Amino acid sequence: MSVLDIAKETGVTTAVLNNPPANVLTIDLINEINQFLASVDKDPDTKVVIFKSANPLFFSAHFDLNLINGTSDGQAGCMAFSQMIKRLKQLKPLSIAIVDGCARGGGDEFVMACDLSFGTENAVFAQPEIGVNIPTGGQGGVQYARRMGRSKALQSLLTGRDHSAQEAERLNIITKYVPKAEMDRFLNDQLAIINGLDLRDIAMYKAIVATSILDEEAGVELELKYFLDRAREEKSQTIFKAFLNNGGQTEREATDFMGIFADTVAELSR
Repeated sequence: MSVLDIAKETGVTTAVLNNPPANVLTIDLINEINQFLASVDKDPDTKVVIFKSANPLFFSAHFDLNLINGTSDGQAGCMAFSQMIKRLKQLKPLSIAIVDGCARGGGDEFVMACDLSFGTENAVFAQPEIGVNIPTGGQGGVQYARRMGRSKALQSLLTGRDHSAQEAERLNIITKYVPKAEMDRFLNDQLAIINGLDLRDIAMYKAIVATSILDEEAGVELELKYFLDRAREEKSQTIFKAFLNNGGQTEREATDFMGIFADTVAELSR
């Protein structure tokens, strides 16, 4: 029985976690997610992958505690979980987590592995592993340190306390807090822009950002390489010409910058 429900529309593939009663990251769910990630990574028609939950209380409660032991099966489960986090972070399409319930432990780590994450007033985020005598195992401690800084990370990790979506946004655990009543409209607005891009555009900026986080100078070099390569493309020169034809680099930019882009698109589509 599948515990991951997949739906595909133009440019967007949605995966819904559906593993009652609490969307625990069991080996079955982890294996399905790993298979899904491997598949969607090869799909040239998918630009965005959205992760949601079928459970109104949980995005994902946490990693399955039954897998945390010294047995060979337990070790294999832990490695599969680690591989899932790694694959999710390296996914070619843009990944988005929509969180409307609890995301603790491995669930929180899953959310942080996504490129973008949006939480509602019902969302809760935490790394409570210290309460069961283990450290984080899916980069939770690493991500908290990088996102929050030393003191805030230590406070969160040593207390294991819950963070609301508003607080999680301030601490950089998630991208943005969005009220549930506004989530569909907000997501559609985001997708209307991103889905208009080529997959290579998404991959380009993902590569620049990921490289820059690790090494600023390497990021500078990679960005310049992309810039010079794109500048030579006929597509870029055609867009530049249309942009200038429609008021680019004139006073119109001060009050109607997006209008210039709209007129540019209209000219190019004729």
